[in-house]
Amino acid sequence: MSKESYELKAEARERVGKGSSRELRRNGLIPAVIYGDKQAPISIAISTNEVTKRVQAGGFMTTVATIDVDGKKYKVLPKDYQRDPVRDFMVHVDFLRVSGNSQVTVEIPVHFINEDKSEIKKGGVLNIVRHTVEAHVPANDIPEAITVDLDGAKIGDSIHISNVKLPKNVSPVITDRDFTIATIVPPTVAVVDEAEAPAEEASEE
Repeated sequence: MSKESYELKAEARERVGKGSSRELRRNGLIPAVIYGDKQAPISIAISTNEVTKRVQAGGFMTTVATIDVDGKKYKVLPKDYQRDPVRDFMVHVDFLRVSGNSQVTVEIPVHFINEDKSEIKKGGVLNIVRHTVEAHVPANDIPEAITVDLDGAKIGDSIHISNVKLPKNVSPVITDRDFTIATIVPPTVAVVDEAEAPAEEASEE
């Protein structure tokens, strides 16, 4: 299951634009928008520290939250956020309105288990092709991760999405091919140049 829901306080924002956004950031707030569910978008201001803490805690993009806007509450799912490319602080967040029966599209992290029961323990290397899988899921039942069991996997194997037991009600966005999640490849071995070897042996003599 996804992480436990949480609540954020926000205030409605009447002024928009770069000047207004800069003023908000000086006051420890960032501009954000709540949209979707066939309703008009709502511009809000929200605590920079609170959002940053939620992002750093993990699971931000797959956890439904409640936003209290001047006393009116909205169930939302974060859909995007932007950071300043130079100073790396939060500058904007987009939230999507959701309800219990809403279907949403999210990037679900991929976790691997039982590496010690595969040929990775014999020197194989896990090459992760996809760290996340984009999937359609119910908004009220977003899994925290997709688990890939490596028990019995051998060097040279490819793990495709069809090999993975997906959580209930999770369907990948990509349906036209059996895409690869990971492969187990042989260890990289340094190769000695045979042309250089005799010269090195001669110099040692």
